[in-house]
Amino acid sequence: MKTIRTRLLVWLLSAVTAAGLSSALTLYSAALDGAGQVFDEQLQQTALSLRDQSFEFALPPQLPAQQTRNSVLVQVWTGAGVRVYFSELYRELPGLQRAGFSDVQAGTLAWRVYSLPSRGYVIQVAQPLAVRQQRAVALAIQTLTPLALMLPVLGAAIWMIVGTQLKPLSRLADSVRTRKPDALEPISDAGVPDEIRPVVAALNDLLARLRAAIEAQQTFVADAAHELRTPLTAVRLQVQLAESAGSEAEKETAFRQLRSGIDRAARLIEQMLDLARHEAAPMQMQPVSLDALARDVVADLAPLADARSQDFGIADTSAQTVMGDQHALRMLIKNLVDNAIRHTPVGGHIDVSIGCSRGTPFLRVADTGPGIPVADRKRVFGRFFRAAGSRSPGTGLGLSIVQSIAKQHNLIIELDDVPSGQGLRVTVKFPAVSAV
Repeated sequence: MKTIRTRLLVWLLSAVTAAGLSSALTLYSAALDGAGQVFDEQLQQTALSLRDQSFEFALPPQLPAQQTRNSVLVQVWTGAGVRVYFSELYRELPGLQRAGFSDVQAGTLAWRVYSLPSRGYVIQVAQPLAVRQQRAVALAIQTLTPLALMLPVLGAAIWMIVGTQLKPLSRLADSVRTRKPDALEPISDAGVPDEIRPVVAALNDLLARLRAAIEAQQTFVADAAHELRTPLTAVRLQVQLAESAGSEAEKETAFRQLRSGIDRAARLIEQMLDLARHEAAPMQMQPVSLDALARDVVADLAPLADARSQDFGIADTSAQTVMGDQHALRMLIKNLVDNAIRHTPVGGHIDVSIGCSRGTPFLRVADTGPGIPVADRKRVFGRFFRAAGSRSPGTGLGLSIVQSIAKQHNLIIELDDVPSGQGLRVTVKFPAVSAV
């Protein structure tokens, strides 16, 4: 029962059968009541037809057993309770009953009895209740028989109708199956039933997202190749300069520039790998101590700030726990702090703060670097974007990584000027504490 067609057939036939059985049960109950009324009237009429007869010299009938198994039997009793007549010999018969109708158990049989007092006698007419039940069952079977005969025909009709109605789904499956891997255009919903349109819409949405992802990947690869070409070309030129240097001072200058070019290329490759790993790795959401994570990152990057004689550290902090992927959040904080260090001039200041405002935990990194023009603040999150005229040794990937992680964690990133003077202040707001 793996196909929709088979399941529909089984369920529809089961529903029809259940409805038929329910109807038969209702009919049986109604037929039993109706038969009871008819047979009760028959018992009463039989008793009334015998009330004018004399039973003083009546003898029990001398009939073979098979001829005495009638559905209705008659007994006559005297007022003293002596039976003077009975129409059957071979069954255990009910005893004298009160006037009117009554149900009596005699041996293994249940009887419906009507007693009529008349001229010093009691005429008693009885009938086994099984007769009524058999009549009701026969009527219910007569009702079910046509339905049972129609079930195979109904099953074949359901099978054909369902198969016809499922053809659009089969055509849709064939359309998807026969597509080439690079065919990402939307699937047409012409002639598709309304019930399948949501599936087509979902597939088209998936194809659109897949197309966007492939285009982004192609753009990333092209941009990465372009960005890597520049530092590698510079490294090659610096090697040639070092080889052709005529003095130790020229060689030292060439080697210093060579080391700078190698560092920039290594940084670019490292950030590209971080971005690729982050986008491929599944998120593992768990409670994370934001302040402890920030202290670890600050401790790791402190040597880089010391080498530039920068005043770097945690300015203000409070214990804050947020929900997130610990590795991804570490990467986010590391890129924000690393960007601040690289863009802040020698002797500048970088402050990291962790706090909570109106129930919303936040991380803030403020520096005394050149800042970001307001016009560029929406564009800086793009991959490999660098502001015009920037001479900072960045790669243009740091904030792109931060933005990607923020989207996965539903974080809000705000870029502002430092209130006390020149510089950039980046604030990352986490979901409210009540949602953690």
